[in-house]
Amino acid sequence: MRNFVTSFLRDDSGASAAEYALILAIVGTGIALAAFNLGGAIKGAMSSAEKCIENKNGTC
Repeated sequence: MRNFVTSFLRDDSGASAAEYALILAIVGTGIALAAFNLGGAIKGAMSSAEKCIENKNGTC
């Protein structure tokens, strides 16, 4: 039993899985924030294009 506990405490193979999960969470959060900000920029550009199309005198 003592050998099992010692072996279990020295085993760090699960640490890499936890590290990958943490990296995935950080990257996922970054992608979500970027998509949220990019969505606002696209909405602004489309609104500007809509106003330009509605303005028929040729100036945008």
